[in-house]
Amino acid sequence: MPGEAVTLQLGHYSGCVGAHWWGLQAAALRSPDEHNELRAAALLRSGRGPGGTESPEPRLVALELKGGVGALRADGEGTEPPVSWDGAVADYREPQGERGPHRSRPGPEAERPVTGPGLFPQGDAAGDAKGNPGAAGPGSSPAGCQDTPNTRLWSDYLSVNLHPKSLYVIRQYLHDGDCGCLEGFGQGESLLQDPACVEELEDRLHFFVEECDYLQGFQVLCDLHNGFSGVGARVTELLRDEYGRKGILAWGLTPVLGAVGDPQKSFYRLMNTALGIAHLCRHSSLVCPLSLNGSLGLKPEPPVTFPYIKYNASLSYHSSAILAAALDTLTAPYRLCSSQASMLHLADSLTFSGRKVRMMRRSPSSCAVPGEHPRLCFVAQIQVVAAWAALPLPALAGSSLPDVLGAHQEVPWQLLSSCKGQKKLSCCFAQSAVLRGVCQEKGSRQRESPEQVLQHYLHTQFPGAFSTAHVLQQPCLTRAPFPQFFSPLLSARGFLQDRARGSASAAVGSVPVLAALQSCPAVLGLLSGLCRELRPRRWGGSCAAGLELDDIQEALEELRSLAQCYETGPAADGSEDEADSD
Repeated sequence: MPGEAVTLQLGHYSGCVGAHWWGLQAAALRSPDEHNELRAAALLRSGRGPGGTESPEPRLVALELKGGVGALRADGEGTEPPVSWDGAVADYREPQGERGPHRSRPGPEAERPVTGPGLFPQGDAAGDAKGNPGAAGPGSSPAGCQDTPNTRLWSDYLSVNLHPKSLYVIRQYLHDGDCGCLEGFGQGESLLQDPACVEELEDRLHFFVEECDYLQGFQVLCDLHNGFSGVGARVTELLRDEYGRKGILAWGLTPVLGAVGDPQKSFYRLMNTALGIAHLCRHSSLVCPLSLNGSLGLKPEPPVTFPYIKYNASLSYHSSAILAAALDTLTAPYRLCSSQASMLHLADSLTFSGRKVRMMRRSPSSCAVPGEHPRLCFVAQIQVVAAWAALPLPALAGSSLPDVLGAHQEVPWQLLSSCKGQKKLSCCFAQSAVLRGVCQEKGSRQRESPEQVLQHYLHTQFPGAFSTAHVLQQPCLTRAPFPQFFSPLLSARGFLQDRARGSASAAVGSVPVLAALQSCPAVLGLLSGLCRELRPRRWGGSCAAGLELDDIQEALEELRSLAQCYETGPAADGSEDEADSD
């Protein structure tokens, strides 16, 4: 069985993705009709819910800013206790029948309770009856949505309890507002230079680490677009220093970006993203940017569209749900009950390909000779991977796995890593693919196992690539509070049907998913694009944000060198280090 992992959520959008992800895992535990192929204890621990009942809790340390969790108590349960008040009190009560089964969190930052399945959109949530694709623009709602639950904060749709050690609110900065926000990479770095903050974080980490029977590593969900990219840099450095032999998988998250606004803010966002990726690569086993943006540049391209989903791109509640479903599938290899694979095995399978570049880095200031700028030579290798997902995987109910895959001449997935200009790709160096929710027909006499069928399909699509394949019968569960933004052409189990569902039909409770992590040339566009747009003449304001020009230059040099690992053709031959051929 796989070992346990500790998860860190750094930032508000990471909290949005995490809230959905924990909900997906809790839903799988509550489903008696599903064969659970994933070991829940890999990411969840046994806690105590209301009344002392046993309840799953994520093995989680979440860093959030003041005002970012609404009325959620610091111990992760219910709402904050009432404030003592000596004046007159008026009691306004809502009829109990109008509330859903999810916990409500009344307060100034959560004016409406989280609604249950009855008020989540159940009808034609995506496109027309023909299943036309789309991502609704800012300010719009999915078709058929009569009432949108209050989902401004991730605590509004968090469906599990948190341990008292999980939630760490940083009160030096505000979650929202015109000032006092954590906007820059340098600000985030400086937070983790405060001994009190580091001590608090280490205390929480040690609590969860020490209760693990076998710790396989850490999952770091980190906002890249704001100052939490600097927090992530310091956190991964701390993890590498203290747990150097454990896996560290970093997921760099960015919400869907709106129209271009203040150029200076857009530049800070770009700088945060570039520095965040560079520093995460220094200390992590594997780094994967996750976003539904078409690109992460100064002028973002339109968001990703899905054939059978129409989501509101301006709602983090929607975009984070898609990323959470992909994340739940991508992380399956080191959570399988039938496998001994770990995070490090997954990272090694994607970075083993030997494509390396020799590069230089400044030595630590403590070792530097006055008046000189010594450089350390080291070898960079593939460490950033791209994520792809078919959500849902287009499939007819009752179809065999070979028929489902054979119906697609190209893999029907979308890129979730904002690699500009890379919509479809037929080349990759290595990949880890997971297919779930397409059951093997009973009585089937196929000579190949489901994994072999998927392997053959991947080799056909990506000849020469090193591919690992996993097939799960268990689908991705999409019950409330997961948004109902699916096409009416999908059945309640997420399969294609001839006729559109009516508005009174049951919600889509699960969907089949095909997802993969790839080390592929698409990453070249992301890394080189960041370096190209961060022109030196714009760096002046970054010094005021706590960054030195030398640090920025060094990080961009690392990204440029790292980008060379993803080149193909004659350019790649010159970039590989012959000394590393063994």
